Amino acid sequence: MRMLTVCALCAMMALATAQSKADLVKRSRFRVISGCPYGWTRIYRRCFRFISTPKRWTRAEKYCQRLGGNLASIHSYWQYRRIQGMIRRACHQLRETWIGGSDAQEERTWLWSDGTPFKYQYWCRGEPNNHKGSQHCLTMNHTVPRCWDDNHCWRRKPFVCVRRR
Repeated sequence: MRMLTVCALCAMMALATAQSKADLVKRSRFRVISGCPYGWTRIYRRCFRFISTPKRWTRAEKYCQRLGGNLASIHSYWQYRRIQGMIRRACHQLRETWIGGSDAQEERTWLWSDGTPFKYQYWCRGEPNNHKGSQHCLTMNHTVPRCWDDNHCWRRKPFVCVRRR
């Protein structure tokens, strides 16, 4: 009798474990793709998401924070090109887009909103120029070279968020 009870207990535990693993696989198929949540694109160990709804820079940052991230920081040319590809796939063009750089705290001291070091730069010729003394937020895909520009933070633009999986 004791042996039968132990066997029954083992069988129930095995069934429960198998069921929970099946549920996990089923849920993850819809939630996580390549290590990123649904709707996000994995680029070099981080997850990026293009949001086409135009917002002011600060509203875009808050929106990204609600999604568990920040406006995107970019750390290499190849990462920049992959993010451009993500934007092109989403809207069939390279729209001027907010990313997470700002010098609002101190002029000419650019910081990423996610706190990572601001080392890689891809400024357009003559930028950043702080036009009229009030351009403190960073856009990508500016003009034909599709480079970076400092812009007025109150303008409404689509944006790219980033998060760590």
